[in-house]
Amino acid sequence: MFRTISAALAATLIAGAAFAAPIKVKPANPQPTGLKQGLAVKYATGNSFGSVDEGIRTLKRAKAGEPLAGFDYRDTKDGEETLTSGKPHKVMADISGYVKFDAAGTYTVEFMANDGLIAEIGGEEGGYLGGKGKCRKSKPVEISVPSAGWYDFEAIYFQHKGTACLHMKAGIGKTKWMENASFGYK
Repeated sequence: MFRTISAALAATLIAGAAFAAPIKVKPANPQPTGLKQGLAVKYATGNSFGSVDEGIRTLKRAKAGEPLAGFDYRDTKDGEETLTSGKPHKVMADISGYVKFDAAGTYTVEFMANDGLIAEIGGEEGGYLGGKGKCRKSKPVEISVPSAGWYDFEAIYFQHKGTACLHMKAGIGKTKWMENASFGYK
């Protein structure tokens, strides 16, 4: 599972992907049915950490939170709730579920986060933002989607202090914001 990959390795993989063939992702097998819209999430809060790597160990004590509506959370004002955690700062989130692609093809995928994120789509690294920073974009990654359908989706997100945001864009050719209906969980 990607949680054991170090941030340095993830950054190398993502940076290398910009110059390599598209990453081949695998559809969920079997394809899930009866999904609820959104994503499941577990939170660990209150600890200070400076990177995704530092925060991952806190997820051992994570507790289930209110599911995310999707992956479209605007940049907050300082002091507003981060995602559905009930907390404004020092939030680590373990996010899981599925993302739906409507057609086969080569998609460009990019994420925006404040502060950090590691995302996995269909069993492969799909996005990485390591340290602290304002709402910023990950490097675009090309993924090869072999068929329309649902793909496993996992992400580790952290917010240290200040504002918070979390978004995903994807598309064949031009990227567009992923609608909340593109995400599901059991």
